[in-house]
Amino acid sequence: MSAVRRAVVADDSRLMRRIIVRMVASMGFECIEAEDAEQAIDRAETALDTGGLALVLADWHMPGMSGVDLVRSLRSNDRFDGVRLVMVTSESEIARIDEALAAGADEYLMKPFGEEDLADKLGLLGLVETEPVP
Repeated sequence: MSAVRRAVVADDSRLMRRIIVRMVASMGFECIEAEDAEQAIDRAETALDTGGLALVLADWHMPGMSGVDLVRSLRSNDRFDGVRLVMVTSESEIARIDEALAAGADEYLMKPFGEEDLADKLGLLGLVETEPVP
């Protein structure tokens, strides 16, 4: 792993972006905020061009393109093959979870969640070290 790991946090709620950024930054990531999916794609491409990108966290409901469409768009571009994609949303129906995973999301985290929940998901993806369960 490189010394600097970057994450794009895409959510139309400024408050939610700030909460997620605080959590992700505490785990050693440099965070880039995006207000919508189109902005997230632009910022993810820029991150790849300027040192790399490890992670995109996307809300489902954003103006314009949805978070799941963001996942589809990134997964359709080979440049993002090594980037982990996590849906972070209040959508809790099994059909929605299945749709996000089928679109290419690596993990799915339901709001509200805590830092430990996020760390567990990122640990499953090999992005952070988690404490072993005794």
